[in-house]
Amino acid sequence: MGIALLLGGFLALMFLRVPIAFALGLSSLATVFYLGLPPLMIAQRMVNGLNSFTFLAVPFFILVGNIMTEGGISDRLVKLADVLVGRLRGGLAQGNVVASTMFGGISGSSVADVASIGSFLIPAMTRNGYPAGYSVAVTVTSSVQGVLIPPSQNMIFYALAAGGLPISTLFIAGYVPGFLLGLSLMVICWIMAVRHGHPTGERYETREALRVAANALVGLFTIVIIIGGILTGVFTATESAAVAVVYALLATGLFYRTLNRAAVGRIFATTLTTLAIVTAIIMTSSAFGFLLSYLRVPALLADGIFAISDNKIFVLLAINVLLLILGMLMDMGVLILILTPILLPIATKVGVDPIQFGIILILNLGIGLCTPPVGTSLLVGCGIARLPLERATKSLLPFYAAMVVVLLLVTYIPALSLTLPTWFK
Repeated sequence: MGIALLLGGFLALMFLRVPIAFALGLSSLATVFYLGLPPLMIAQRMVNGLNSFTFLAVPFFILVGNIMTEGGISDRLVKLADVLVGRLRGGLAQGNVVASTMFGGISGSSVADVASIGSFLIPAMTRNGYPAGYSVAVTVTSSVQGVLIPPSQNMIFYALAAGGLPISTLFIAGYVPGFLLGLSLMVICWIMAVRHGHPTGERYETREALRVAANALVGLFTIVIIIGGILTGVFTATESAAVAVVYALLATGLFYRTLNRAAVGRIFATTLTTLAIVTAIIMTSSAFGFLLSYLRVPALLADGIFAISDNKIFVLLAINVLLLILGMLMDMGVLILILTPILLPIATKVGVDPIQFGIILILNLGIGLCTPPVGTSLLVGCGIARLPLERATKSLLPFYAAMVVVLLLVTYIPALSLTLPTWFK
């Protein structure tokens, strides 16, 4: 009955459109009263959820992403992407993917990628003869690289939920899957371009190409600070994020001169709003996760799966199917915090490394960001294009296929996630 009250209460409150943090907290509180546990336990678990040095990196990474978005870095990255791949068949679509690769390495957010890059690339692609649904599909699916290529806020959430995995190792593990995803989407773009006769982009003169590259590299150096500082041991993940904030402010304020007082005000207001939501969700999901463990939900789910088969291929396939379904229905960050304590023990029991499982989990839920009915990135992309959801979804099908292929490769070939972290130990 306790499990039914906890999970049923949460789902009922979600169905009634209660904010996720309140749904988690209220269902946890109701379950504590039903079980006769001291209510103070909920408060203690909520506080413990934030009692981590790792969590301090979250506000800094959110702030860096907002500074770069408001500071106009995205349009410079789009120009650089156009210089690099614009001459290919379907060059604007190819450039969209490459721009998302670079911007994802700064913002760490799929939604921020779509909102920033998509705001002018989707209309630009439409003006150049690409169908509106196809323009949305390319922008939305390529934005998933932002949750894999570091710095990724969702990797920090996973590290917290998994009991304190090293952020630097997770960051490095995301590179190969992230680039593999981008490459697979570029292949789909090329195939579609050849089939439908999409145009090539403009050719840049050498001097102009160098000017565009130099202009964009100032913003891209933020990635060098974050990842380089961590890999060399100069900074922890939290310290590198703080240094990156200072650099981003200097780059956008002094070099690009795109920030003013009003822009800085918007940046901090947006950051505080996002951080308040994230903090509330982490706190309440910590209490919710404790009750899941107390009620032995992970063990019961594991017993159910292993009762069917303990074959590693089957177990991972079952986890992937479950994650893809849930990713269509709920927010990514919440699912990471709730599902990690449940599914990670099952995955490790069949020999999956926790780092690899983190990449599998994040990629699964990243696909959910592109999937109706609750795919946040898809909704943002459709809003920019003023396009009905069903029209965009039809155009997404070949890109979904590519993403699922990458997901299966990451699931069943551990080296894709674990080789780079081994090199940098």
